[in-house]
Amino acid sequence: MGTRDIRRAGVRGVSLKILFVSLGCDKNLVDSEMMLGRLRERGYEFTDDETEAEAAVVNTCCFIGDAKEESIQTLLELAELKNSGRIRALVAAGCMAQRYKEEIQKEIPEVDAIVGTASIADIADAMDAALAGKGKNYYRDINEAPDGRLERVVTTGGHFAYLKIAEGCDKCCTYCIIPKVRGHYRSVPMEDLERQARLLAENGVKELILVAQETTLYGVDLYGKKSLPRLLERLAQIPGIRWIRLLYCYPEEIDGELIETIKKEEKVCHYLDLPVQHASDPVLKRMGRRTDQARLREMIGLLRREIPDICLRTTLITGFPGETQEDHEQLLQFVDEMEFDRLGVFTYSQEEDTPAADMPEQVPEEVKEDRKNEVMELQQEIAFEKAEDMAGRVLLCMVEGRMADEDVYVARTYMDAPEVDGYLFIDTSETLMTGDFVRVRVTKANGYDLIGEIASD
Repeated sequence: MGTRDIRRAGVRGVSLKILFVSLGCDKNLVDSEMMLGRLRERGYEFTDDETEAEAAVVNTCCFIGDAKEESIQTLLELAELKNSGRIRALVAAGCMAQRYKEEIQKEIPEVDAIVGTASIADIADAMDAALAGKGKNYYRDINEAPDGRLERVVTTGGHFAYLKIAEGCDKCCTYCIIPKVRGHYRSVPMEDLERQARLLAENGVKELILVAQETTLYGVDLYGKKSLPRLLERLAQIPGIRWIRLLYCYPEEIDGELIETIKKEEKVCHYLDLPVQHASDPVLKRMGRRTDQARLREMIGLLRREIPDICLRTTLITGFPGETQEDHEQLLQFVDEMEFDRLGVFTYSQEEDTPAADMPEQVPEEVKEDRKNEVMELQQEIAFEKAEDMAGRVLLCMVEGRMADEDVYVARTYMDAPEVDGYLFIDTSETLMTGDFVRVRVTKANGYDLIGEIASD
């Protein structure tokens, strides 16, 4: 990990060295890994040291304002390296490159080539052209079928990996730019996903984390019906895979078949990420969400009845246009009563070219922040209490690594997705390896995190 949570890939190859910076979400990271694969096939090396790099690629993000600023700043920093002669070529890829190609060409002329979101397979051609001084831009139709057969360079440590099962989105929430930069919802064929998963398992991956803009609609376009349960069944048969984790499950699309599959397939973690975004019906309607608070409550209740040990994560947005104090108080009450196990909050980001950007009654930034802080303070109380209640439980954990100079290992439980959730710290003199699975007895909590010891029984 580099500064500002930038993922920088470091892989040895046979030729010129590229600094590759991946920004944004885990779905973007999968694209980065596929681009790394294409570049490696072409004979390029990779380095995470700016002083060694001879060229650079930035896979950009533009989902919210902060992500856009980070992408711009990263490109500007690397443009300075090019101006100083330390690197020979600079390529921009990803969502911001798709959305703002003209602006990038005008404001950051040091960028030699731009690769759109549907053109990741062209990254090696783009780099070849940039280094030859013949840089050009690569843009395919954003609704082109995703290529699930591209080779990848896994950058997550080797013991877990993200599996992007679909591209694009058809929900068209009023605050979201994704359909305009990623296109309509297109599922990756099941056989391509199974092939990817088998290759990952053969290379040591033990946890598959399924991602898409929305995972619950997987297969509707290809197979005429929701096919996530069938995909889970096929992935669960792969030797070496121990955990399968589901992210980005829209609650209104969860059905009985999916719930039953989660219950019966032992490898599928009892963990669901449900991006509900809000709880006030008027706000949900303005957001373009296809549910309401009553149905959210019904689905959360059903999940907890059917899968009592399920861990539920959600994300919320505060300060959406027109959000009143009453709307906010409804949200607080909802959070208090639902007691989500994991919860993240974003302030609304006014993104141009989205319907919400032009809505009246835009909420002041300080109000957005205050409301976000209120939700997080409430959730902190809930999360800390839940963590304390874990004392005495024995949990299967995946080892993430060892703390330097201490007999303490960092691990994750089935309730913890990488980078967004907490950790379990294991105090032991035993020798453990990253990716090992061990049974741990929780002894106490430390805020969001847990502390435990190897279970003897």
